[in-house]
Amino acid sequence: MSVKWPRFFIPTQVSQMIRTQKNPLTALKIFNEAKSKFPNYHHNGPVYATMINVLGSSGRIAEMREVIDQMKEDSCQCKDSVFSSAMKMYARAGLVDEAVSLFKTLPQFNCVNWTGSFNTLLRILVKESKLKLACRLFLENSSGWEVKSRISSLNLLMDALCQIHRSDLALHVFQEMRYQCCNPDRESYRILMRGLCDDGRLHEATHLLYSMFWRISQKGSGEDIAVYRTLLDALCDNGQVEEAMEILGKVLKKGLRAPNRCRGRLDLSYCRNGEDIERTKGLINEALVRGAIPSIASYSAMADDLYSECKIGEADQVLDEMRERGFKPTLLIYEAKTAALCRCGKVEEAVKVIEEEMAKDGCVPTVRLYNIVLKGLCHEGKSAFAVGYLEKMPKQVGCVADKETYSILMDGLCCEGRFVEASGILEKMIIRSSSPGVETYNTLIRGLCLMGRQYDAVIWLEEMVSQGKLPAVSVWDSLVASVCPNMAEAGVCSETLEKLCSC
Repeated sequence: MSVKWPRFFIPTQVSQMIRTQKNPLTALKIFNEAKSKFPNYHHNGPVYATMINVLGSSGRIAEMREVIDQMKEDSCQCKDSVFSSAMKMYARAGLVDEAVSLFKTLPQFNCVNWTGSFNTLLRILVKESKLKLACRLFLENSSGWEVKSRISSLNLLMDALCQIHRSDLALHVFQEMRYQCCNPDRESYRILMRGLCDDGRLHEATHLLYSMFWRISQKGSGEDIAVYRTLLDALCDNGQVEEAMEILGKVLKKGLRAPNRCRGRLDLSYCRNGEDIERTKGLINEALVRGAIPSIASYSAMADDLYSECKIGEADQVLDEMRERGFKPTLLIYEAKTAALCRCGKVEEAVKVIEEEMAKDGCVPTVRLYNIVLKGLCHEGKSAFAVGYLEKMPKQVGCVADKETYSILMDGLCCEGRFVEASGILEKMIIRSSSPGVETYNTLIRGLCLMGRQYDAVIWLEEMVSQGKLPAVSVWDSLVASVCPNMAEAGVCSETLEKLCSC
């Protein structure tokens, strides 16, 4: 492919040329030839970032590694986000050790802030269940000036410890925060409170709540309701209803700063007998919302918490009261509700949320919200119905199907064996200058071969190769088997495969 080079060359033009190339190897060729074509030109940080992202997104890990090494040799100033992206791509390719090695070489790059890449690598290690390595990485690097903020990484470690039911260690991390020159935030309390309650450490959880009163709840924020509710529910489940009622009074007075007139209107007499625990918890939830000064934050926190536990009926009651008080549910609440409905197998109700409930509230669905519902439909084997939303989405203001939308539909159709319909979605996707991952291509081509649609399979194989993506060996096997089903001699199959590979 011949490249039309401009008379004058600046880094912005290089980034644009690289970004618009269909094949990542062509983009890499432009990147490498730019210096020889223009001796006075030098790549800057954004150009390297663009090239690394293009190669990593297409699975060209070896080439991406070479560009990263070249960036180190050039010593050009670069942002921390470049390394964060590269680490995610290494992890996606199953090369976690490469991500760790990259982080250890950061002192050799011209980058002064490592906070983003530090937190990214910790998330990767925690996700891969490499908790000991994550802790060692934190101890070795958290005290350096390159890591500007430690609260996110400490929260991440606490969450990982709580998930393996070691809230005792998470509590030690929490107590060490002040020695790390950082103060716990609301997320710190939420994570630790959940972990302590799940492990039955209610005594420590109660003391944690009291410390929250004077640390972050001094102004009575409604967002704290979710943290309070966690402890109160745990006490009720443990049969400690009287203790829960006593703490509720303190929460309303000291935590939420509820006025006396609000607290006086609450009737909690039924809660005292403790016979019906679920109803008692429902009344406590109601008290948390109504006992404070009504706000969008308090309603949102409670609804989001209930939807995350798939307590859809109780959460809907919060939304109804929210509307009665003159507040409109936010997009985040609708996302939480549709996600909860899809998890519970109530996809039809999730569809009604978008088509009826949101329209009634005058709220416009976003692409993210549509993607949640589409994923739910495809999971329930209703991908053909989900495809219809490609025509509905553009009718909403600012709502255009993105790469994730098309990928969800393609994966759903392929799982149901609807490979012809998936081909149609892929065609629309390519028209919009986007393309799926390698595995989606592999699945589609293999499926078309099984259906006897060899011509379509070859068309998409050519498209895949033109984008610099490498088909799996099973794709070639499927294509050869569909073209020559009666061949018995392995030598002939091998010869045919070599001819296909040379195309």
